[in-house]
Amino acid sequence: MDHLLLIKAVILGILEGLTEFLPISSTGHLIIAGSLLGYTDDTSRVFKIVIQLAAILAICWEYRRKIIDVASGLGRVPAANRFALHVFIAFLPAAVLGLMFHRIIKTYLFNPLTVAGALIVGGVIILLIERRTHVPRYETADDLDWRAALKVGFAQSLAMFPGVSRSGATIMGGLMFGLSRRAATEFSFFLAIPTMFAATVYDVYKNWALLRVEDLPVFTAGFVASFLAAFFSVRWLLRYIASHTFELFAWYRIAFGLFVLATAGFGWVDWADH
Repeated sequence: MDHLLLIKAVILGILEGLTEFLPISSTGHLIIAGSLLGYTDDTSRVFKIVIQLAAILAICWEYRRKIIDVASGLGRVPAANRFALHVFIAFLPAAVLGLMFHRIIKTYLFNPLTVAGALIVGGVIILLIERRTHVPRYETADDLDWRAALKVGFAQSLAMFPGVSRSGATIMGGLMFGLSRRAATEFSFFLAIPTMFAATVYDVYKNWALLRVEDLPVFTAGFVASFLAAFFSVRWLLRYIASHTFELFAWYRIAFGLFVLATAGFGWVDWADH
């Protein structure tokens, strides 16, 4: 067994879990970290699918009661029907645009320098949004109407550009379109479930030939690390936003993006070789 590879798997799993639901771009961090760790081969593509699935399942576990209530109430309970419809409406823009542009984005935009630029721009946008006067019209995720859900869905589609952050786009979009801080964050979590499941199924289909039994120990280590990290990350974020803005994440994005660009500019890291 390759113990070094197991260590890399745990590191990347923790990184995925910690960053997936924070507005700092898990994809961007994985691209940069994978490059630095030298884990960018074909197997790494499948590995990233596995640890993303673990992060989704952590959300499903955290909100299992809500998910069960909605699923069991479909067709019978108006509130459940309404909530499920709004999640579906918000899911559609990214689903349609993702199918149209998935290959182009994967081919041309998945590199550390592109991610660094997106991290910086996204950080500046978060700062600008947080400086606006914010008067919530929707206090909880259940209060949304279909128009607000659709607008959040279009905001989510911006995250197809690596480094933007799916959670960042949906949370900031939610704040702009009248959701309270908690409602925007929780709706981002619920919207992640169909969006990330769909992306996972599509990626597994595209990379089915790369699945190998001998990779199971590495994938298992990454899966467990990602699940646990995502579980604690989500709980921490909900406590944090109860009394804080998202400006901390904005400054982190800007600093991290500038650091990556500096490593390239001063020749410390040749990202073209990663």
